[in-house]
Amino acid sequence: MSFYKKSGPEFHVNVGSSSILLIFVILCLISFATLSIVSANADAKLSSRVAERTAAYYEACNQAQENIASIDRTLASVYADSFDEDEYFMAVGHKKTCIVAISDLQTLTVTLDILYPRQEGDPFYRVTSWQVVTDSSDVEDEDSVLLIH
Repeated sequence: MSFYKKSGPEFHVNVGSSSILLIFVILCLISFATLSIVSANADAKLSSRVAERTAAYYEACNQAQENIASIDRTLASVYADSFDEDEYFMAVGHKKTCIVAISDLQTLTVTLDILYPRQEGDPFYRVTSWQVVTDSSDVEDEDSVLLIH
């Protein structure tokens, strides 16, 4: 029997180390896939809430525009029936505030300065504030407040 020595380094690859590496890679892929699903779900919920909030805001804007149109018609009627500027302002006041609910926590507050038209075609009001208010105690006392739910 002849025994002779191999020259050079020996490389032994164990089956166990390659299996552990494969399991580690699979666990990483599963973790990334789970994180992607969770992130996509959170983004979908956020997008849904933003869309609902935007729709509620524009619905409140439409309601405010309808209220302003009604105020405009009333101002035109009072203007036609009044004899002078003092009588006009006694009947309508100097400011109007329209408050429309957007949600339980927010309202759209529109403030109008009432104007006396000097000539035909002049406006009856000027919008001085159009803002979303989260606390209704921030609204100042005005001549009249119209609250729409």
